Amino acid sequence: MHPIEILTANLPALLDGLWMTIKLTGLGAIAAGLCAPWLALARANGPRWAQWGLRGYISFIRGTPILAQLFLVFYGSGQFRPFLTEVGLWSFFRDPFNCALLVFAVNSCAYQTEILRGAISAVPRGQIEGAHALGLKRWQMLRFITFPNAYRMAWPALGNEVILLMKASALASIVTVFELMGRTRQIFSRSFDLSVYLWAAVFYLALTAAFVFLWRLAERRLSHHLRKGDAP
Repeated sequence: MHPIEILTANLPALLDGLWMTIKLTGLGAIAAGLCAPWLALARANGPRWAQWGLRGYISFIRGTPILAQLFLVFYGSGQFRPFLTEVGLWSFFRDPFNCALLVFAVNSCAYQTEILRGAISAVPRGQIEGAHALGLKRWQMLRFITFPNAYRMAWPALGNEVILLMKASALASIVTVFELMGRTRQIFSRSFDLSVYLWAAVFYLALTAAFVFLWRLAERRLSHHLRKGDAP
């Protein structure tokens, strides 16, 4: 079958898989992004016990394959079904999508935390001292000094992390969450036409290109006052 015919015949399935990839990546990155700044703050300036606990969590996530983490949550949760049922969480863990989303969020959170930890540590000390001299409260320093500077420095690395998360979402099909790669494998098992993998690669490239374009637009907005010629 001609590659164009393969595409037109299976476009609805591929688009359905693409939407699932976007959902897994988007929700996972957002959930991680909501937790990461506070964990990074604790990792950089928190009490010693919090720093050691977070170091252990980050080391475990970075030192183990995401596939092993996915299996651990999806298959391992069944070992605790009586307890999870008792506390009302079994309905969450029995859904493959929820398990995959949880793993991707926890995994990405570890990487985002470490990226932001480095950025927070790199915030110029003089700005912090100036904020103290002006009498700013701690939450005001975080809002106006620490986090804006940290995110400007960490923004490119955070974008790379989201792209890596998007590519890792292809593993979700192993636990029956049929995102783009899962749908592609289904189509190939029926047609045995390798061109379907070419189309999957095209979809991934298009999704990545769109994300990079939007991310760079956001980066320009974050640093517009630093660009040459913007000063009055």
